[in-house]
Amino acid sequence: MRRKLVVGNWKMNGSRAANASLLAGIVAGLGTARAEAAVCAPAPYLAQCEQALAGSALAWGAQDVSAHAAGAYTGEVAAAMLADLGCRFVIVGHSERRAYHGESNALVAQKVLAALGAGLTPIVCVGETLAEREAGRTAAVVGEQLAAVLAVLDAASLARIVVAYEPVWAIGTGKTATPAMAQEVHAQLRAQLQDKQAEAGAAIRILYGGSMKPDNAAELMAQADIDGGLIGGAALKAADFLAIIHAA
Repeated sequence: MRRKLVVGNWKMNGSRAANASLLAGIVAGLGTARAEAAVCAPAPYLAQCEQALAGSALAWGAQDVSAHAAGAYTGEVAAAMLADLGCRFVIVGHSERRAYHGESNALVAQKVLAALGAGLTPIVCVGETLAEREAGRTAAVVGEQLAAVLAVLDAASLARIVVAYEPVWAIGTGKTATPAMAQEVHAQLRAQLQDKQAEAGAAIRILYGGSMKPDNAAELMAQADIDGGLIGGAALKAADFLAIIHAA
């Protein structure tokens, strides 16, 4: 059985004081949680995460990574820098990066390679907009997004990624795909991963990332191919985030 993974995406939120309280609260409440848990913080706070979480059961990671290893790329953060700060995970291809920064499927694939090259676990985000869903293009859109990443990976690299399905229409809107709707897309992604490499594809964790909350987490994660959550707003409240982790 795939071990569940719950990842908190803080987005562009936080302060040193607020982070300290939040992290302490999460660590104190983890207890004997069987699910794996992590937080992905804004880059300026990654050193704080390293200091606060070293030796704890809560992992940490970043929200983006450069496709370049080093050089004259002002403002970007290299994968090796994230690894140097103890990051285990990095979110790649989040819908907000695709929408606001014009990230293409090809660029996302290059960022996945950069993350893997530094020993990080990329959380590869795929998902459709409301217009795409209403046009019946969900399968085509998420399939194309994942295919671009699979095209650059061999079997060994494939086994090291996490995939997150985030229906764009359900992020921060209060709308959530029903468990059946989410499972349908997760099953498609699972089949696509297994077509690439059967054993690795069966073992990869596929997270759901569309307004998962304490009151719907258990039902969503009871689905056969939903292996955890990529959590937004609920990850900013220790009690809510912990409730989701324990539901897993």
